[in-house]
Amino acid sequence: MANIFDLFKKIENKSASLPITHIVAGLGNVGAEYEKTRHNAGFMAIDALAEKYGVRIDRLKFHALTAEANIGGVRALLMKPTTFMNNSGVAIAEAASFYKIPPENIIVLHDEISFDVGVMRIRRKGSAGGHNGLKSIIAHVGSDNFPRIKIGVGKKPSPDYDLVDFVLGRFSKEDLDKLTEENSSIIPSVELMLGGKIDEAMNKYSK
Repeated sequence: MANIFDLFKKIENKSASLPITHIVAGLGNVGAEYEKTRHNAGFMAIDALAEKYGVRIDRLKFHALTAEANIGGVRALLMKPTTFMNNSGVAIAEAASFYKIPPENIIVLHDEISFDVGVMRIRRKGSAGGHNGLKSIIAHVGSDNFPRIKIGVGKKPSPDYDLVDFVLGRFSKEDLDKLTEENSSIIPSVELMLGGKIDEAMNKYSK
């Protein structure tokens, strides 16, 4: 039995010694008042990913709550920036600079008000599209060449509805259930993307 445990320990130690080559960042706002709000869909998705891999995103580093995880043989830094949404790029750029991670190895999970809840899209790169978190990342990283998963949080009830009030509003119980179900597609999407299979992820999981 001891030999089996020794083997597991060796595997674990080898995994921990792998260099961090990717960042997976969920966007949102810290604080109890922002929990389960539309703007925190990225936080919720990365929490689901962390739960699957048995890590807690609770180490404060690079102006973010972080955790390290081995996902399919890739060592990734999971991040939840504590800078608030509009300054998300500060944290991500700091971590990317420290680990010398290129933009194409940074995966961003964020809310998208253009899509209904339950809809997700994967993009290899692109503009911010009006999303302040993405604007900040592009400005601080110096590139828009990073993949992202857009998580549908629903559309404003009317064109004149205040956008800030909408994105900082909480999900209904029904929408939370849909979002939980959607996370079951986001997790394997991230796994494929970390393995360099973005096209496969797009074909299988973009709705």
